[in-house]
Amino acid sequence: MTQQNRDRIQTTHVGSLPRTERLLETNRLHQDGAIGWDEFTSILHEEVVGVVKRQADIGIDVLNDGEYGHIMTQSVDYGGWWNYSFSRLSGLTPGDEDRWSAEEEVILSEPGKVRLASFAHRRDRAKFKDAYHNPVNGVLAGRKAVPQPSITGEIKYIGQDAVAADTAGLRAALGELGASNEGFVAALSPGSAARLPNEFYGSDEEVVWACAEALRDEYRAIVDAGFVVQIDDPSIAESWDQVVPEPAVEDYLAFTQVRIDALNHALEGLPEDKVRFHLCWGSWHGPHTTDIEFKHLVRQMLEVNAGSYSFEAANVRHAHEWKVWQDVALPEGKLIVPGLVSHSTNVVEHPELVADRISQFASVVGAENVIASTDCGLGGRVHPDIAWAKLESLAEGARLASERLF
Repeated sequence: MTQQNRDRIQTTHVGSLPRTERLLETNRLHQDGAIGWDEFTSILHEEVVGVVKRQADIGIDVLNDGEYGHIMTQSVDYGGWWNYSFSRLSGLTPGDEDRWSAEEEVILSEPGKVRLASFAHRRDRAKFKDAYHNPVNGVLAGRKAVPQPSITGEIKYIGQDAVAADTAGLRAALGELGASNEGFVAALSPGSAARLPNEFYGSDEEVVWACAEALRDEYRAIVDAGFVVQIDDPSIAESWDQVVPEPAVEDYLAFTQVRIDALNHALEGLPEDKVRFHLCWGSWHGPHTTDIEFKHLVRQMLEVNAGSYSFEAANVRHAHEWKVWQDVALPEGKLIVPGLVSHSTNVVEHPELVADRISQFASVVGAENVIASTDCGLGGRVHPDIAWAKLESLAEGARLASERLF
């Protein structure tokens, strides 16, 4: 279970870590049907041992499998934080459309009724159209099309074998390395899963609750295996930019409250100290000028029945928002897991900067309640060499902060 710091600042990360070439090739072969499940999981285990060892050697305290077991349905090169779920839920029909490039008519919201437009109609993207589409150095330059499925039937959880492989692989790796570190496994939130096109359910709310009912099986499997489940939920913050035109804050909070309530339903019965909630504003490297401010979401985030809360804090659009905690009391026994190195820049943060950022959070919530982390998953978002350098800087920064604070 995640515990308070006692004599030093603990470290972790958000989940996705760089895939090795061997793992990428194995994923491709498995997706093409060239190798079976047993061969795939055998190679996966060997790769998980390697990524767990590398984290431990750097000095990361709360480890995971790098999300290596999140099998991706189309693009195996890019992180599988969302795509992996397509193979774990029933009721989905594969599509041939990439929602980042789809040109369908924009879905407009009305006062009191928030509706999500497609990814292609995000307000940040409209504001910086040329910057997003420049073929040489635009935000989307070089991005591979990743078609998403549609919901065409009843959503149920069918990923029992896959989540069992996730947890068994991480447990075996920790045991093989003799590591006593705590482990976590990432899982998708109901609100994020529910953003697929819906052709079956009568309303968006029905989709959210169906996803919650299905995904609770994955959450329980992870906790029953002895790990912390990290709920990846960028939809809470990220969807704001996907509402056209910009809604009233109170309308948007009502929209997200449904997702918070559904998530808590899915988490029912799980110990809070075995749950970590991750909030972010989206991993693409755009301007993010239309992001909702953290101050509007922080109290709603704290309603999630979790023991710790992970959020972006190194991203230059949100780095100043550590001051939110001057006005918001962290509930007794809860921890924050702020991002102190960013996935959205190739610049490797200096350890002294990391230490300074830790000290800022410690000054408002207490050093015992701060676990140093990354903004988002690093795998696929920066070059592997840079990703590992960022984790090294994170660990060194935590060491420097520990000398100051304990």
